[in-house]
Amino acid sequence: MTIDEKYKKAGEIISKAGGTPIPVNATLIKLLKYFIMEDEVDFIASFDNLKSQTMEQLKLSSGLTENEINKKVKDLAARGVIFNQPNSKGIMVFRLLPLLNVGTFEYKFMGKLEHTERNKEICSLFNELFVDLKGMFQENYEALMPLLMSAPPIDRTVPVFENKPKKEPVKIMINQEMSSSRDRIVPSQRVEELIAKFDEIAVGHCFCRHYKDLSGSPCKQTDDRETCFTFGKSAKFTLEQGFARMITKEEALKILKRAEEAGLVHKAYHPNFDISKDETSICNCCRCCCGNAVDSMFVPITNSTNFLAVVNEDLCIGCGKCVKECHTYATYLNDDKKAGRREDLCIGCGVCAHFCPQNAISMREGERIVRIPPKKR
Repeated sequence: MTIDEKYKKAGEIISKAGGTPIPVNATLIKLLKYFIMEDEVDFIASFDNLKSQTMEQLKLSSGLTENEINKKVKDLAARGVIFNQPNSKGIMVFRLLPLLNVGTFEYKFMGKLEHTERNKEICSLFNELFVDLKGMFQENYEALMPLLMSAPPIDRTVPVFENKPKKEPVKIMINQEMSSSRDRIVPSQRVEELIAKFDEIAVGHCFCRHYKDLSGSPCKQTDDRETCFTFGKSAKFTLEQGFARMITKEEALKILKRAEEAGLVHKAYHPNFDISKDETSICNCCRCCCGNAVDSMFVPITNSTNFLAVVNEDLCIGCGKCVKECHTYATYLNDDKKAGRREDLCIGCGVCAHFCPQNAISMREGERIVRIPPKKR
């Protein structure tokens, strides 16, 4: 088997590791050569049948000694190719990461990067890969979209709530029947509550905005870059690999406050998309750079939310601020110059309510999944 054939095999294995499906083509192989060295490519093949392995399992599948495995894992983890953290029983587990969502791309651009030729080349290759991905999904739109539109939510919106001293404060209308269920596990619905749960909090660069910076298309919505949070063992991993730095709860809340003032949306991520488990990370997403923004997506947005924006037309003055700030084009001005809202597009982020000068928008509770397909070109 030639070295390019080995890289192709590694690409097939990584493509099946979860995250966003990627085409195994020449662009991917070129990218992998930046993250996986020639003497490591055979080691990736050890994950063909089992993406997460203990040391004993990995010794059998790779044929390497413990010292050899630790050396390769250390180098590959530093490039965001392998996640190495103990499980709930304290046993070290080695997991092959996908290239996208959440994997090598995110970890690469979470850390501080210089504008070097190497990094520019990596950005250029990711640009090519994203063009390939968009083309692949567009060519197979009719076949893929029904499957993708039924997929589980990738992220969960944690809304912005703030009592403002203008007129009467924004009201949160609670669905009593849903809230009183004792059997249902309700995840934190405020970022303050979420931050309070964790003793280990790390912050790194927003990988989407950092990637856009290096590609020459800086964010139009905010100058803040350190807005990507990881928690628990994910925080330990990002710290150990130099992707992020540890911060206090107080610093985390200050960063989140600035994110809210910039109109960013809090997106929480859970292990295997299971919201009954503690969050692993929070992104603070903008409209222009983030891969799960309406204008940037090439696969559907699949979002879990517990809220829906509701407009009080008696208070609305038709200023259009909510329309300007909405991330998903869910809000609009109707013929009477009053704000309206499309329920199928509303992800319950609360940004419209946050910026409404009249407090004419409230957030009604009710668990929903919002799926927004990309346009067919």
